[in-house]
Amino acid sequence: MSSSLSDLPRDFCAIDFGTSNSAVAVPDAARAGAMRLVTLEGDHPTMPTAVFYFAEGRHDADGPPRAFGRAALAAYVEGVDGRLMRSMKSILGSSLIDQVTDVGGGRGVKYADMLAGYLKRLRRQAASADGHEPRRVVLGRPVYFVDGEPERDAAAQASLTAAARSVGFEDVHFQFEPIAAAFDYEQQTEREQIVLVADIGGGTSDFSVVRVGPDRIKRLDRREDILASHGVHIAGTDFDRHIELTGILREFGYRAHGPSRPGQPPREVPSGIYFDLATWHLINTCYSPQRVMELRNMKSFYGDARHHSRLMTVLEERLGHELAHRAEDAKIAVAGGGGCSIDLGLIESGLNVDLSEDAAVGALSGDIERIAEAGRDTVARAGLKPSDVDALYFTGGSTGLRLLAERIASDYPEARQVRGDRFASVATGLGLHAARLFAA
Repeated sequence: MSSSLSDLPRDFCAIDFGTSNSAVAVPDAARAGAMRLVTLEGDHPTMPTAVFYFAEGRHDADGPPRAFGRAALAAYVEGVDGRLMRSMKSILGSSLIDQVTDVGGGRGVKYADMLAGYLKRLRRQAASADGHEPRRVVLGRPVYFVDGEPERDAAAQASLTAAARSVGFEDVHFQFEPIAAAFDYEQQTEREQIVLVADIGGGTSDFSVVRVGPDRIKRLDRREDILASHGVHIAGTDFDRHIELTGILREFGYRAHGPSRPGQPPREVPSGIYFDLATWHLINTCYSPQRVMELRNMKSFYGDARHHSRLMTVLEERLGHELAHRAEDAKIAVAGGGGCSIDLGLIESGLNVDLSEDAAVGALSGDIERIAEAGRDTVARAGLKPSDVDALYFTGGSTGLRLLAERIASDYPEARQVRGDRFASVATGLGLHAARLFAA
């Protein structure tokens, strides 16, 4: 006989493992059948998906000494010797997952173990909050870990499954993140609706068209209500990269030209180093002695010696992650409209870059249009017209970017716009799904 939600077992949790932030939901002991979000750091129900490996300190049973979440970011900002890892989810489906990377202090860690260590931290916090060791889990996943490559996409889910099992989860289930967000939205509905969920986070932009309503909310099998799902591997970290390339790295030689030579037009400076500096998980590859030496010897390629000098300062002082952090801050500053000034005094005294809203629009317009196109394609795959969409539900950290939200909404002028909790809607919906799944 299946159990009811009122006598729900408590040996499970739901995890929203995000590119930028993560959250965990566990059964709520105070409310029969309900779920609640775990406070992961202080009063925060979310934790940055970040790990800082300290260069000094002894290994323990869990591996090298490290900090997680906001503590990891604080260690990095304070200049503690070590290495910060972010955007770990973007490694899934790539060849990096089985590779070893240097984390300082002569230590090497496999990316797969790094990811598992973060999940282990979340599992422990779920156990601490609930008083029960979770052995079953619902994990959120993007519609596509990897665009247009089903084999790599399947490999990404297999890697995440293996990581979850390695830290003690015996029963691992997945739910698409935008569908989980739809379940969260459904709690406030009073009639049946067609909702287009736009879940735009740090790594992916996912859309789902879902039929929701008060008469459907308790159903476990919702397959007939999921009308279409689609997504693209473009989101917040891509915005950061474009902001960094356009708003910061031009001061370091990106898209600059070398000196004029008799009978030849000036050549553009090789751009590979700039793309790697603007891609979080590739930044450390820029610091290899061979690559630094190669770039040091390229001084004659630069028409403006200041560009080369600034670039070498970044490489020799390992400031690439700091530039990426400032690009992210600049994106947030222009998110609601207007411009900002980016202080680069750590590279060169008095160096500042002004980023206007027009420049930000120019840098991001291509990605924003591709994301909006993915939304339109999702509705078309559901066999619907834009006018058939009753509600547009925004969730995910990147929906705070006004330019993006307004562009998506412009395709559905008749739809009601609803903003969920940008960082917790998916986790809440995953928890609802887990409660229904494990009550069966």
